[in-house]
Amino acid sequence: MNYLNKMYGRNNKPAESKDNKNPNRVAGGIRGQGSDTITLLGEDGVQQTLPTQKYVESLRSQIDSQKSVINVLERKLTRLERTVEGLSNFVKS
Repeated sequence: MNYLNKMYGRNNKPAESKDNKNPNRVAGGIRGQGSDTITLLGEDGVQQTLPTQKYVESLRSQIDSQKSVINVLERKLTRLERTVEGLSNFVKS
């Protein structure tokens, strides 16, 4: 198959766009734009500052990704501890 057939042929499928945005960049972008909070004025004149839903969701996604990384590292640490324990028992005997 030549280059033109590869490029423009019927078998060519368009690349699917992935929505793998880095949550750190998303949260930082929202915060940098100043849209991470909403300021509300109550009937009694008290001003309340609340985080936006999008900002809270980005923070939650950051927490979830960090938890998954921590779980992987804990599993690796447990495996290493078992290996060291096994090697120390092998050396002792």
